Amino acid sequence: MKRTLQKQFLDPRTKLFLLLIVILSAAMAPSLFYELCLIGLIAVIGILCGRICESLLAAAVYGAFYCLTMLALNMMHGWLQTTMIAFLGLVHKVYPCGMMAGMIIYTMKVTEFMSAMCRIHAPKKLVIPFAVMLRYLPAVREDWRFIKDAMGLRNVSPDLAGLIFHPAMTMECVYVPLMMSASKTADELSMAAVTRGIENPAPRTCLTQLRFRLPDVLTVLCFLVWFAAGRF
Repeated sequence: MKRTLQKQFLDPRTKLFLLLIVILSAAMAPSLFYELCLIGLIAVIGILCGRICESLLAAAVYGAFYCLTMLALNMMHGWLQTTMIAFLGLVHKVYPCGMMAGMIIYTMKVTEFMSAMCRIHAPKKLVIPFAVMLRYLPAVREDWRFIKDAMGLRNVSPDLAGLIFHPAMTMECVYVPLMMSASKTADELSMAAVTRGIENPAPRTCLTQLRFRLPDVLTVLCFLVWFAAGRF
């Protein structure tokens, strides 16, 4: 039976290049409206990559931060305004980068990433840590959900209120198991990667077609134009 190659909306190398553009755009953003439009571009890319609900939710959350920032600028005064502006300014710089990185993590498989990096002859000292990271974060998130459900049956809340009113119990029952599980997961993923031949010097194959196509060119062009618009 013939096995057909799968197609992705964007090449993994395009996604990594977009992350670099987003980091530079967020760091040198001239205004809040510029960052709001940047979030809109990232949300559109996320929707086209199949993460519809997550992209809309992330855009809505940033919209709430945007409204809160405008409220702080126009309605607050004194030390409260200074504190809120300092906190929200950090959020506006980090949020676009985190949103783009999250989209990359949940839409790019490790095999696609390894194959793409092999094609551009990236050094393995750089490729292997990133490959483990792509699998590490979803695994830790899954462990966190299991720990949260288990502690919920014991009336131990992992939220901020539980940490404030019952700090010792929350740390002992929630965060300590999470840290131990995260350490164990890192060791297991490293051993699994080595077992699957991540250090094999031979060229890697992939069932996904990895090549630059028209959507890659148009997407990169849109982000470059918006980056240039912020400079001029």
